[in-house]
Amino acid sequence: MDGLSVNTAKSLLGRNVNLHLKDSSVIVNVLLTEIKKDEFKKAFIKCIPYRRKNTLNIPLKSVAWAELLNLNLMLSGS
Repeated sequence: MDGLSVNTAKSLLGRNVNLHLKDSSVIVNVLLTEIKKDEFKKAFIKCIPYRRKNTLNIPLKSVAWAELLNLNLMLSGS
């Protein structure tokens, strides 16, 4: 499994996604805000959980794929 590439992650910036990690866990409904690189050239995705103020930094190499969400469908049911 190759994982999520930097170009694909850049195309998802500013959108809500479910992040599927390589260890089979899922981080549900996060807003991707930016992609950062540390001093060792490792890429991290900075994301914010829905309706929260704290941020998460997730290594890009640990993300298998991202599932794009449509919040309009979720909010219209309420």
